[in-house]
Amino acid sequence: MANPKLTLPPFAALRAFHAAATHARYRDAAESLGLTESAISHQVRRLEEFLRTALIDRSGRRPTLTEAGRRYLAQIEPAIQQIHAATEALLPASGRAIVRLTLPPSLAATWLIPRLGAFERAHAEIDLQLVTTTRVVDLRRDQVELGVRHGKGDWPDVAATFLLPETAMPVCAPGYLDLDGKPPSAANLRGVRFITTVNFPDDWEEWTRAHGLEPPPPGDLIVFDAIEQAFQVAESGHGLAMGRRPVVDEWLARGRLVAPFGTADPTGAAYYLCRTADVAPTAAGRRVERWLAETAAEWIAAHG
Repeated sequence: MANPKLTLPPFAALRAFHAAATHARYRDAAESLGLTESAISHQVRRLEEFLRTALIDRSGRRPTLTEAGRRYLAQIEPAIQQIHAATEALLPASGRAIVRLTLPPSLAATWLIPRLGAFERAHAEIDLQLVTTTRVVDLRRDQVELGVRHGKGDWPDVAATFLLPETAMPVCAPGYLDLDGKPPSAANLRGVRFITTVNFPDDWEEWTRAHGLEPPPPGDLIVFDAIEQAFQVAESGHGLAMGRRPVVDEWLARGRLVAPFGTADPTGAAYYLCRTADVAPTAAGRRVERWLAETAAEWIAAHG
C-alpha cells in the first residue's frame, strides 16, 4: 500500500519564516540566511499562501507575529532544531559552541524569541538551540545543558536559580467589561464566561476565593490546551482569561487585551533557570546563563 502523501510547505519559505520570527528585524533575518529583505518577505508570503493563513502582522511599525504565527513557530521550532542538530552532527566541527536550552513554548514565543537577535549579536560564537516543550525535560537524560522551568524551584537533582517572577490578572478584550475601576464583585461578573487552560485548571477558583467571591460553576468555564488559545478567544470578546505575566505582556502592550481590574498578583510560581546539579556548566553555558540573567533583570526593572 502506498504511503500517504505528506503535507509539507516549501522548505525555503519555512526557513525564511523561522528567521523572520526569531529575529527582531527582517534585515537581521536576511543577514542570517544570506538573503535580501525582499526575498525574506517574498518567502514568508509564499508560506502564508500555502497555509492560507496570515503569519505576520504588517500593520505596525515593525512586522510582528500573528497569533497563528506564534502557534506555528512554537510547533515547528522543535522540528527545525532537531533537523539542525542532526545536520550539525554530520558536518565537520564549525568551531561554534552548542548550548541546548529547553523552555515552555509560551515563554519562548513571547519573551525569549523576540530577544534572540540581541543574543546572537552579543554571542556569535554560541549556537543556542531551543527545545520548546510543555513537559519537564530530564536535563541529564536528554543531554540538555540548561532549562527554564515554571514552578517553585524545588526540582530534585536540579540547581535552580530564580529568573523571572510570575503574576496573574484577569484579561479580556477592550470593552468586554466596562467597570470604570470597580473591584470584582458577583454583580459585575454575572454572565461572564471564564476561560482557562488544562495546565492551570484552578486559576479561577483561586482568584475568586481570594476576592471573597464564589468560584464559577464548571459550566461557565471554557478550557483550552494552550494559553495562547485562551488569549485569542478572550481577544475575540468571548470571555475573561487569566493573564500570566510575562507571557501576556505583548497582548497588553498592543492593546489586544486589557486588565479590567488593574494590577496583577503573584501566583506563587516563577520561572527558574535550571541545570543538572552535579554537572559543571560549560564556558558557553555560563555565558548563556549570564545573558539570560541580565536580560531577565532588565525586564524586571522595566516592568516592576
